[in-house]
Amino acid sequence: MDRLTDDDLGALIALRRDLHRRPDLSGAEAATAATVAQALSALGVEVVTGLGGHGVAGIVPGGAPGPTVLLRCELDALPIAETGQPAWRSETPGVAHLCGHDGHMATLLGAVRLLRRDPPPRGRVIAMFQPAEEDGSGAIAVCEDPRFAPLAPDWAFALHNLPDLPRGVAHVPDGLASAASVGLAIALTGVEAHASAPETGRSPAPELARLMDTLPALSRAVFPAPDFRLVTLTHARLGAPAFGIAPGRGEVFATLRTSSDAALAALEAEARALIGQPDGLSVEITEHDRFLAGVNDPEAAALLREAAKAAGLEALHGTPLRASEDFGRFGHDCPAAMLLLGAGPGPALHNPDYDFDDRLIAPGAATLAGTARLALSRGG
Repeated sequence: MDRLTDDDLGALIALRRDLHRRPDLSGAEAATAATVAQALSALGVEVVTGLGGHGVAGIVPGGAPGPTVLLRCELDALPIAETGQPAWRSETPGVAHLCGHDGHMATLLGAVRLLRRDPPPRGRVIAMFQPAEEDGSGAIAVCEDPRFAPLAPDWAFALHNLPDLPRGVAHVPDGLASAASVGLAIALTGVEAHASAPETGRSPAPELARLMDTLPALSRAVFPAPDFRLVTLTHARLGAPAFGIAPGRGEVFATLRTSSDAALAALEAEARALIGQPDGLSVEITEHDRFLAGVNDPEAAALLREAAKAAGLEALHGTPLRASEDFGRFGHDCPAAMLLLGAGPGPALHNPDYDFDDRLIAPGAATLAGTARLALSRGG
């Protein structure tokens, strides 16, 4: 079985905590990418940088030609101020690794150490450190980058820590693994007026109130039912912060979430029809943070479960994430699967006091390395 040494773990934990101190937002991961590229170079692997933005790939060769396995993690952090107080607390105001991407990077680097120490007999492994996962743009950008074509995989795998699950448990769903979603920003523009004579202008307030009531009402069913859909209001603003002006502008943000890409398209069409074109107002709708549904290939999922068991984890079929994850894009081109690694009790992902549990690095790295070995032994 693949196993990291105490020296390995000491180095990986130190690197993880250094990455935690110096987080980068989506699309601005230059410093994080440079740190990862340096760590890969120190392990003696070929490194490709600048993929889909700041993406970094480390190429681990096997002993003979064969299929390609991609193991993917994320580079970016979140625009949230950290309230936890670890010694390695974020030094960047308003930005922090509160989803565990720092730990995922350390885990994948651990898998590279294991694969370099005992190279697979054939094929190659691409350790993909992907940019801009948090806004859904990174996987698409990497896959569409012409420089990624020579690295295109026959299999793709990833893991994500999940505090909701007991430590030592790995959930690997067959089929749906993460929800599809998109953000709609709806801007309503009318005409400002004096607060003493609002009838001389055109306020978007009634329309804004209508949308804040009717958009969430499009929600129905329970995830992961095929007809599940959830509309979440994430932001609203009306006019200027003043008492003498009747507002002329309002905006509301809504995130639409479903169990499939087709269902998301249908929900988005219904939401746009509901928004409509109210009299006296101009309406502008822009899309943001579009995520494809993540769908685990059954054979790829079985390989992940087999490797997780070999790494000492309890591997279950489990349930998918209601959250979105842009790893789903890799599954459009090859069999792919994502594992959810239990982190035990503690703050949830994206909470301001969350911190990655370093005890997940060893079993996570062994699972990723073991999965790559299994996939390479099966062919592609």
